Amino acid sequence: MAIKRRHFLAFLGAGAGSLALQPLMHQGRDQMTSLSLNGEVAFAQTGGVSFKPVRGPMPLPTDGLDRLKQLSDYSQYTVVDDVVLPEGYTYQVIAAWGDPVGDSRFGYNNDYLSFVETGPNEGYLTVNFEYISALPWTQTFQQVIGKALPFEAVTAALAAAGEDGLDVSALPDSDPLKAQIQAICKEALIDLGIGVISLRKEANGQWVRTNSAADRRITGISGLEDGRYLKATGPAVAVFRKTQGIGYIDNLGEQIIGTFNNCAGGTTPWGTVFSAEENFQNFVPEPVNADGTSMPPAKKMFSSNAEEIVGLGNAFGLAGNKYGWMVEVDPANPSDYGTKHTWLGRYRHEAVGVRAVAGKKLAFYSGCDRRGGHVYKFVSSGTVSNPTDKANSRLLADGMLYAAKFNPDGTGRWIPLQADTPVNPDLPSVHIGKMIPLPNPDRAAGGVVKVEDDATVTAFTQQFKTLGDLYQGTPEEMQGAILIDAHYAANAAGATCTARPEDTDVNANGSLFIAFTSASASSSDGSPDARVFKGPDGEAYEYGWIMRLDEDGNDPAAMTFKWEMFATGGEPMEGGLGFANPDNLEFDAKGNLWMVTDMSSDKHNKAIPSRIDAEGKPVSQSDLRGLFGNNSVWYLPTSGPNAGEAYLFGFGPMDSEMTGPFFSRDQKTLFLAAQHPGEVGGVRKDMASETRQYAMKTVDGQEFIQTREVPIGSNWPGKGANQPPKPAVVAIYRMDGGLLA
Repeated sequence: MAIKRRHFLAFLGAGAGSLALQPLMHQGRDQMTSLSLNGEVAFAQTGGVSFKPVRGPMPLPTDGLDRLKQLSDYSQYTVVDDVVLPEGYTYQVIAAWGDPVGDSRFGYNNDYLSFVETGPNEGYLTVNFEYISALPWTQTFQQVIGKALPFEAVTAALAAAGEDGLDVSALPDSDPLKAQIQAICKEALIDLGIGVISLRKEANGQWVRTNSAADRRITGISGLEDGRYLKATGPAVAVFRKTQGIGYIDNLGEQIIGTFNNCAGGTTPWGTVFSAEENFQNFVPEPVNADGTSMPPAKKMFSSNAEEIVGLGNAFGLAGNKYGWMVEVDPANPSDYGTKHTWLGRYRHEAVGVRAVAGKKLAFYSGCDRRGGHVYKFVSSGTVSNPTDKANSRLLADGMLYAAKFNPDGTGRWIPLQADTPVNPDLPSVHIGKMIPLPNPDRAAGGVVKVEDDATVTAFTQQFKTLGDLYQGTPEEMQGAILIDAHYAANAAGATCTARPEDTDVNANGSLFIAFTSASASSSDGSPDARVFKGPDGEAYEYGWIMRLDEDGNDPAAMTFKWEMFATGGEPMEGGLGFANPDNLEFDAKGNLWMVTDMSSDKHNKAIPSRIDAEGKPVSQSDLRGLFGNNSVWYLPTSGPNAGEAYLFGFGPMDSEMTGPFFSRDQKTLFLAAQHPGEVGGVRKDMASETRQYAMKTVDGQEFIQTREVPIGSNWPGKGANQPPKPAVVAIYRMDGGLLA
């Protein structure tokens, strides 16, 4: 249900405006400051948001329009292939795919951004590069990068091989096909990972790249040929060092080749940046053996289709257990190519929320972005002395990883992922999809099984009493194996399966905010606990929520917490705030929340001429996301007369996702990354578009038909006819030079 204003303020524990009077943390996360509320900073106290919200395709309560005006104003809508912002705002492209960075290039599908300032309006922008959108990448690679790749020959070979793909690792070195596939995989992996670029804001308000000695790329193959291996800390290192084991060993010890699937992330108060390896299971095998060793590369074959390129790690024999971690980088250190801290666990990481309080344990929060994924917290053994001291990174080498157990009554606890933790999985019947994946009871075979009946779980708990019964090795190796298999170990321990936790962000008073993107089910990954994650009608809910979690006693090391839903997605007439699938979160210096959405690209502007399908059934919530248009940017005030409302700040280009919001310290620039423009439609040819029909509803539920003009494909950021769509980072600012909001 939507949170009403009075309830919202009580939920915040503050009257209108009082939150803004609390000490607030700068978005650089490098110091604490108290903001005086005067001039532009005090806008939330004066009765309104400081920008005119963008008009999207869906009527919103914040429009302030009566029903007749909604029917009139929203009967026609034109989608624009651009970054659409409020009046008085503009953007500048900072860097785009293919631009030079150090001795490499700006990568593909930029995601999380961090701007660590070294002085006023100057510093290091760290950028994640997540995955390859196969259609636009293959269409435009030669045009953008300037070299040809053997796409036609490899596509023909894949067609002959069948739907399972090719085991490139098994091909003889003399086979020309192996070299052709490796050439494609190498370029794709170069386009992934992490980038650091130095920036300065000029007197005219424009940002320029300064190309410092620290500008560099950490790619998906760093170390393969250049010796720039990534490092690791924590118990999983004992598994990496194995020379013999049940499964596949790459014989590199603790050295790691590259990082990829770098999605969201976080920035520490001491000026380092964390990058989250998310959907690594698309490139290397995810399941592992009982001793933590990898499945062989053949378990993730190389293949490709119009949407994605799969099994990139197969071409180079990469060990699956070395991917799916959090990677720390010091952008100011040109010799730092990343450290994977294994105490933070291996799973499909999305973001990290950092809580560093002097005199307290260090706490790191993260979510596993899969249907049925968990929320995790790492707590250090040591104590933080100075939150800005770079020595705090060493605290990540020793501690404990916990997974969250959410109770339907709004309470919860943290379950340690250690050998003596009891095996006590939730039953399949409590999940929306009536299935839970668990470690394979045949531990000699390793991997995972899908459990669909409660009796099998009962037998599982009789066979295995503790997590230590599921994993093998010395105490350190066993702990490493548990962390390597963190998601399935957490399932076995009874952690709550949730609704795709994408971002975790800590606000100034210590509350954790979590974006849960979608509560539907997956036949392979699982689904959320139906007792906790349910929509306004009590059923599975596609549109998502933002949750607030408060540790008991406001202690980062607390083992119990309270939670409550902060905001609900969905159509307004059904109790939603007008957005679908919340993703990245960021607080501005006044404590207000900014959010970007992550609707699947194939649902953007999907025609919905009727809410009843051809079989006479209601159109699914998943398909109804076509009503919401392109992915969008939202502003949610947490104080003042507009607290509890959601205001539309902008839209992204066609087929894209706006990601990685991060504010400059002076709050005058918002850095955003536009990811995968043209992912579905590819290059927009000759400015093509088509007219589609949508069965919209007013905020009070009256249905009407909207005619919408929709571009086919994208030419952003160049915007000229037939230009290649390129992921790019932009700087957004007010044209009058004022604060963003």
